[in-house]
Amino acid sequence: MEEQKAIARLKRGDIGGLKALVHKYQVQAVRTAYLITRDRALAEDTVQAAFLRACERIGQFDAGRPFGPWFLRSVANDAVKSVTRSKRQISLETGSLADLLADPNPGPAQVAEAADLRQTVWDALGKLPPAQRAAIVLRYYLGLSEAEMASELACPPGTVKWRLHAARKRLRRLLRPLWAAASGSGR
Repeated sequence: MEEQKAIARLKRGDIGGLKALVHKYQVQAVRTAYLITRDRALAEDTVQAAFLRACERIGQFDAGRPFGPWFLRSVANDAVKSVTRSKRQISLETGSLADLLADPNPGPAQVAEAADLRQTVWDALGKLPPAQRAAIVLRYYLGLSEAEMASELACPPGTVKWRLHAARKRLRRLLRPLWAAASGSGR
């Protein structure tokens, strides 16, 4: 079933339209939430709630716009709120992230190097506040432009730029030892 037909069914009150949207967006939504929450169970709960809320609020959705960015923005916002509310200790499980970043044909040396790199980047992302982590995910994982982020997050472009700037600055500082080791400069 194509996306527009699924949305039309939902707008008519037919819950059957949800199946096609879940099938199309569930994996991307869980990955998005997981990258922000860093907790698989919390990410799955967040996405489940976001799908239910999308059904409830489908009447507010402008069918002339794509569903994906509208829904994934909601997932990202909910994930940030979940992390802020729960204040749980963040899990360092990287199974889903490893699947996301895996090279399809790596050799043993590349596997070990990639695992170290993933863990280092994962640890650095975990040190960002949730709003900055969300900005990084929206920009570099979902590929939204700063203007799209501002529009979808309903915040000023300056706020988006500040979050991205602050997140990149902190990531540069956190990852500097990695770059120094890679260049052999030791600085």
